[in-house]
Amino acid sequence: MKASIKRLKPYVPEKPLATLQAELGVAKLVRLSANENPYGTSPAVAEAVKNWDFAQSNRYPDAEAAVLRQAVAAQQQIDPASIVFSVGLDEMIVMLSRTFLAPDDQVLVSTPTFSEYGLHAEIEGAKLVSVPTLSNDHVDFTSLLRAITPQVKMVWLCNPNNPTGTVESLASIEAFIQQVPTDTMVLIDEAYIDFVPAASQVTAMQLPAKYANVAVMRTFSKAYGLANFRIGYAVFNLQYASAMQTIRLPYNVNSLAQVAALAAINDADFVQTIVQKNATERTKWLTFLDEQGLTYDQSGANFIFFNYPEADRLADYLRQHGYLIRTGLRPGWLRVTIGTADDNRQVQQLMREFKA
Repeated sequence: MKASIKRLKPYVPEKPLATLQAELGVAKLVRLSANENPYGTSPAVAEAVKNWDFAQSNRYPDAEAAVLRQAVAAQQQIDPASIVFSVGLDEMIVMLSRTFLAPDDQVLVSTPTFSEYGLHAEIEGAKLVSVPTLSNDHVDFTSLLRAITPQVKMVWLCNPNNPTGTVESLASIEAFIQQVPTDTMVLIDEAYIDFVPAASQVTAMQLPAKYANVAVMRTFSKAYGLANFRIGYAVFNLQYASAMQTIRLPYNVNSLAQVAALAAINDADFVQTIVQKNATERTKWLTFLDEQGLTYDQSGANFIFFNYPEADRLADYLRQHGYLIRTGLRPGWLRVTIGTADDNRQVQQLMREFKA
């Protein structure tokens, strides 16, 4: 076994809800800890999956995801050849780390951020270099630039950032990219971009065509509600897209996932409804946190990161009353996924009762 593997601290996924519910002995358990879409999936997806020809189950899927590729290219106004599909964004993070990192290379992140960037850097024997965010939890681009050395091969930017929910402007990101050496990859994870107000003005989707060292990632797991189907993609400059296709497992995205994603893309009204509901409930959450006098980050995502003096005790109290929220991301801080109106009201009432 590689020494880098022996040293790893694994990413710990959520337990199945049924398992946790049985352990806790509660009548109802709602997961507001994994940033899932609480409103489910477009009915068009269920119909498309139901009508899929199961006689094809013994055949491999379309390795190129040709129909879905054209739909994504049309939606994002990009070259179809620039798209590389993956099993969620987890597989894309693996592929990028495998492709661009060698032992003793460095990977630069703004912390706190998604832990899998660092996990897969370690697997490849690379060193993670962390630059703390500013006091408002926005990226400190000046300090990131100072931290770039010839050993830094990758810089990760999560926008909106997980767990803070903070959103960086396209102008700030592009100004940063223009100062990064061309032999250092800048990887922009836009898993939550759909929830951002005026997202079309924030996305970096058009930058890979301009800068060969930039890639932008998207997932169908969040606003589209397809977390269980495990499908995402990244957009590369054509200089690197073919190389990424070469290392991609040949039949990585199954046919049902392709069918589901295509139906989801074609139901733009459903996604818009989800985004609007999330925005409404996000505003209510921020108003509640203001009323409680709590510190929080300005979120453009489907979750909120907030400070609480007795964070672990509050999380345990909510868990005992049927609600899971995310702990362990920063001492004294909690991340809550924005749920349905009813669940949000319930959690907020429980927080009032806990405080009292």
